[in-house]
Amino acid sequence: MKVTSQTRAEPVAEPSALNRLRITEIFLSLQGEARDVGRPTVFVRLTGCPLRCRYCDTAYAFSGGTSMSVEAVLKVVAEHAVRHVTVTGGEPLAQRAALPLLTALCDAGHAVSLETSGALDVAGVDPRVVKVIDLKCPDSGEAGKNRLENLRHLGPHDQVKFVIYGRADYEWARSQLKAFDLAARVEVLFSPVHGELEPALLAEWILADRLPVRFQIQLHKYLWGDTPGR
Repeated sequence: MKVTSQTRAEPVAEPSALNRLRITEIFLSLQGEARDVGRPTVFVRLTGCPLRCRYCDTAYAFSGGTSMSVEAVLKVVAEHAVRHVTVTGGEPLAQRAALPLLTALCDAGHAVSLETSGALDVAGVDPRVVKVIDLKCPDSGEAGKNRLENLRHLGPHDQVKFVIYGRADYEWARSQLKAFDLAARVEVLFSPVHGELEPALLAEWILADRLPVRFQIQLHKYLWGDTPGR
C-alpha cells in the first residue's frame, strides 16, 4: 500500500481514536531541507493546519486526507525501506495521534524528525525526535502564533528555521537569534521564500553580518518544482 497525493481529495471524518490520523500523503523523496538535506527520507504528511501563512506551499494539506491507524502508517513507511522519516504537514501536532506516531516510528528504529510551525506545544514530543521548528517571521502573517515557550524544550540536536520573505523578515530573524541566543543552543536555519526572495541576496546578508546560521534552499523544489509527493 502506498498513500500518495492522489488520496488527498477524499474527505474523511475527524479521527476520534488516539491511534488514528488523517494522512494527506506518504512518499519517498530526498530531504530538501535542514541538517539531513539530500538523504533519502520517507515523508508522512498529516492533514490540517491552524495557520494560514501567506506563502504556504502545502495548502492542499489543509483538508481531506485518508484516515489511517498508527500501525497502518508504520507499515507503509516500512515498505519504503529507508531509515530517515520526517513527519510534516500541515501542522502535524494539530492531531493528537501525532505524538504516538512519532514514538512508534522511533521504536521501529527510524531516525525521525518533526517539522512543526511551533504554534503548538512540543513538550510532549518524544525526546528521540529531532524537532525542526519553523519560527514564523512577520511577513508570514502568522508571527503572532509563535509559541516562544517551545524554545525551552529544544536541545542541541533540534533546529529552528526562519523562512524569510524580505529584508524586514531578515532583520526580525536576526533579532530573535540574538534575543534567545539560539545559535548557542540549536542549529539555526535561514531559508528564502521560494520564488519571492533571491537566494543569493539572503546569502549575501548572512555573510555581511557573519551570522552563525546555516543558509538553505528547498532542494526538492529545484529538482521537482512544487509537485506534491516529491
